Amino acid sequence: MPRKKKQKVGDLIEVFRPGYQHWAIYVGDGYVIHLAPPSETAGAGSSSLMSVLYDSALVKKERLSDVVGNDVYRVNNLLDDEYEPRDTNLLLKKAHSLVGQTLPFSVFSRNCEHFVTDLRYGKSTSSQVTTAVIGGLAVLGVGLLALTTGLFSKSEKRSKTNSVHFFD
Repeated sequence: MPRKKKQKVGDLIEVFRPGYQHWAIYVGDGYVIHLAPPSETAGAGSSSLMSVLYDSALVKKERLSDVVGNDVYRVNNLLDDEYEPRDTNLLLKKAHSLVGQTLPFSVFSRNCEHFVTDLRYGKSTSSQVTTAVIGGLAVLGVGLLALTTGLFSKSEKRSKTNSVHFFD
């Protein structure tokens, strides 16, 4: 189970929803700013997976406790070892300037994780998407290998049973 540690202004908050993670950025006094498609609400469970159907999302400032609901969360500044976090004052100014705006949304290229990593690091990235793509490619590769192996073994069997024998 993820560890909870005291969040600081500018920290990335990873919320564990059923089937995926939702991301927000902590802005102080118990509040976070996050990118939320219409299906993204605390306690929505698997219905939040419907976010794949939306092409826009609203930037919201809400209490961390309201965003998390009954789900588990943790501070996860996942790219601190790779990138220098932005100055906290600049980050807060940018985050607050976006509250109330509707932004383009895509599960694969402009999701809530892309939003918060762009705010914190100036780099829009999503480990969920990377993991899903790599996992999907691995499944596809195994499937193709199984299909190819199955076709070759069937082809081999056919050639043995359908071959013409000149000598017995």
